[in-house]
Amino acid sequence: MNTRHLFFALLPLFAGCQMFSVYDSTPPTPPQRLQGQLSQAQGRLLLNPCNEQRTIEVVNDGSSEIVREAAGLFADGHDSLFVDLLGNVTGSKSQGVDGEMHPTQVYRLQGEGPGCNEPGFERLLLRASGHEPDWSLGVSGKGLVLLRPGQAPLAVPYLEEQLPEGRFNLSSEANGQRLELWLAPQRCTDSMSGSVQHLSAELRINGEVQRGCASFGGARR
Repeated sequence: MNTRHLFFALLPLFAGCQMFSVYDSTPPTPPQRLQGQLSQAQGRLLLNPCNEQRTIEVVNDGSSEIVREAAGLFADGHDSLFVDLLGNVTGSKSQGVDGEMHPTQVYRLQGEGPGCNEPGFERLLLRASGHEPDWSLGVSGKGLVLLRPGQAPLAVPYLEEQLPEGRFNLSSEANGQRLELWLAPQRCTDSMSGSVQHLSAELRINGEVQRGCASFGGARR
């Protein structure tokens, strides 16, 4: 049998091997996003997801700083923390827990606030806030609302622009005001509460710059 005939003779064998490799492979489990109460017990971080009865151990594999960040907030006297994180959930290797989570992204970690009871969280694309002066901003698919003490809420439409290195910008010109919110994927610690979020924020209103922190809402990942 010459080389050409041998090649065509082996084609069905190669095709069969490829077919079996396709059907035998198990698709990877997509990461899960969970919010809930984080506590510590016997050196472990335990997550009780919102509105669930499960207890999941949050395992630090070195790719997340959640252990160090949580330790700082626990040291401030908090018995439990609110956490919003993304990660891979697997079966448990330890007794007393219902699974393990290996976090790939920690959106928010805080010791105070509404936590699981935050109104409208599932409809929010983004939340941002800062101090001196205080401001908070919520973004949904219908527009953004800026809240500042002593001033009426500013509700305006916006445009979003994606920038290099995971940065993005929201801008609006309405009601005679120019508003811009610049965001970057950088760990940000709230100067008053110590809470940690995954985005740094810079709010510019008519050229005045105010800085703060931000994180994705439930409608964005």
